[in-house]
Amino acid sequence: MSGEISPTGKYSSPGSSPQLRASHADRDRVVDVLRIAAGDGLLTADELDERLEAALSARTLSELAVLTADLPAVPTTANGTAVEAKDVVRIEQVFSGAVERRGRWVLPRRLELAVTWCDVTLDFTEAVITQDTLRIDVAMAGKSLTLITKPGVEIDVDGLTLIHCKFRHRRTQTPTDSPTTLRVELAGQKTHGKVVVRPPRRTFGQWLLRRPAPSD
Repeated sequence: MSGEISPTGKYSSPGSSPQLRASHADRDRVVDVLRIAAGDGLLTADELDERLEAALSARTLSELAVLTADLPAVPTTANGTAVEAKDVVRIEQVFSGAVERRGRWVLPRRLELAVTWCDVTLDFTEAVITQDTLRIDVAMAGKSLTLITKPGVEIDVDGLTLIHCKFRHRRTQTPTDSPTTLRVELAGQKTHGKVVVRPPRRTFGQWLLRRPAPSD
């Protein structure tokens, strides 16, 4: 196949030069690809550290290309452009339906929750991680705030004030070589209701596999 591999892991046009200088944006895009790959289990902690160091010190596009050549491309929109993370996303709801973010949703750099008596579920198991830290500013009353995690995702609630609110944290079983790909920092105030941090629920097949074998 002709052409060079771009920092996103896709082939560029044959006329592009592999010795073109890499910009800060080029390096950032490669870092995003590497972190997503590590979160999906495609890279070990050592591989992630090694490639991140190489990406941040790369001078040309060709040096960046080799770091993502064996990885899936970053998510793109319908017209083929790369998905960019928003700086701030604000969610405001009062006495309405549940707020849910699931699947391959792109994490913003900061999330603001201004919610009153609405359940909120943020599922990070398939989320597109665009940076190593996500700050969530919470101004929430009533109902439940549920965060669904996976290995590599850490939740920090030290900055969150709970008033008449229960907190339950069920930790994931993280492999020893699993890197921390995302740190979620909660700040602000949650009154009434509860905050739940948990791994994904087991499927029926997984539940059957974990059942003890019947005795003879």
